[in-house]
Amino acid sequence: MNLLARLFGRKPSDASDWLDAAELAALIKSKSPPLIIDVRGPGEFTGPVGHISSARNIPLDQLPNHIAKLVAEPRDLVLVCHSDRRSSAAAKLLRRAGRTKVAVLRGGMMGWRA
Repeated sequence: MNLLARLFGRKPSDASDWLDAAELAALIKSKSPPLIIDVRGPGEFTGPVGHISSARNIPLDQLPNHIAKLVAEPRDLVLVCHSDRRSSAAAKLLRRAGRTKVAVLRGGMMGWRA
C-alpha cells in the first residue's frame, strides 16, 4: 500500500486528493468552482506571496471553529497553504469530522506561483 501511495502521489497516511496548480486553475474556471480555503495566517494571506483571488482565509488554528460549516459545504473543498503541510493537516481534521472529499493544492502557494 505504501508503494502504491507513493506511485500515485499520495502520502500513505493522507487520503486527500491532490491537485496541481493547472488542475486547480481549470476548476476555478469551471461551472462549479470549488471553495478554496487558505489555512495560512492573515499576514501570510495578504503578504508578498499573495493568495488565490477566490480563496477564503481560515487559519489552521481557527479551523476547528469552522468545521461544521465546512463539513456541510456542498461545494468541493480545496485547501491551500504556503507549501502543503498545513493544508494536509487541515484535510485530516476535516476528514475526521466527516468530510469525505477534500483536495489539497500540491506545493501550496509556492506551486501556484510557479
